[in-house]
Amino acid sequence: MSLSTHVLDTGRGRPAAGVPVRLESADGTALGAGVTDGDGRLAGLPLAAPGRYRLVFDTAAWFAATGTEGFFPEVAITFTVTDAGARHHVPLLLSPFAYSTYRGS
Repeated sequence: MSLSTHVLDTGRGRPAAGVPVRLESADGTALGAGVTDGDGRLAGLPLAAPGRYRLVFDTAAWFAATGTEGFFPEVAITFTVTDAGARHHVPLLLSPFAYSTYRGS
């Protein structure tokens, strides 16, 4: 079982490359980490079993690297995995003053 994410810079209309991301369990234990690639994607984050998880995006580092003043220094998305056999993809749509997410496919 694994997890992928995709970060899109909606203010610029392109992928957000270089966003640090970490995966945590419900109790905050670090399970994996990485940085989005040139297409804004990060795949292969480990999910051990059904349960509650959290993706934490270090948007402060990314905003600083792109010379952008952002309002949200971090975006944390908590989600529940119920089907161990299903594909899990959690995209983040990001701009300096707003963000949204959804369960992707």
